[in-house]
Order: sequence, then C-alpha cells, then structure tokens
Amino acid sequence: MKEKKEKPVEVRKLKGEKTLREITVKIGLTQEEDEEEIVVEVFLNSEATGLVMNLEFARKKKFRKKKLDRLIYVRNIDSTFNHERPIEHMVEVELFYREYKERTEIDVMGGQK
Repeated sequence: MKEKKEKPVEVRKLKGEKTLREITVKIGLTQEEDEEEIVVEVFLNSEATGLVMNLEFARKKKFRKKKLDRLIYVRNIDSTFNHERPIEHMVEVELFYREYKERTEIDVMGGQK
C-alpha cells in the first residue's frame, strides 16, 4: 500500500509583520443534497471571524447567492477597511469534512482569493 505524503505547512509573512503558518484542509461543499460535491482547499488560520467565499468562485461554480438585508463592511486585520466592496450576498451550503456535515451560510466577497 502506498503511503500518502502529507503536504508541508507553508510559512509566509504579511507586510513585514509576524510570520503566519498557512494551515489548510480540504472540504466538500454542495447547495442541494442531489448535487455533486465540490472539493475545495480552505484556510483554517486566515484570521477571518467568519466564513467567506470569493465572488468569482461563487459565480464559476454557480452557487445561488442570496442578497443580505444590509451591507457588511469588512475590516482588515490591521483595522483598516477592506478595499473591496462590502459584503452584499451569502450562499447557503452543506459543508463536509470526513464524517462531519453541517448546513451553514458563507458570506460572498468580491475580489478576494
């Protein structure tokens, strides 16, 4: 049996500040139970306080967006306002990781990767 090799943790610096370790995990997403699962790699330590999805990714994968009742203005880790538009939409998805499954909402942000 071939041993699965773990991907090494990448280390990067942001704006000359502290060194961050990028920790990622692969999860599955669907919007409906009968849809095929989309597998994506996500950051566990992005320092975001919620779940966010790139607007172009949502369009490309044809996620159905729901308009929020009010805009959410986003601040960066250094407390400045994010240069992208405020969050206007969210998507409702089933999130899968190994045996774990959860129905959740993910905010959609324009331009972030």
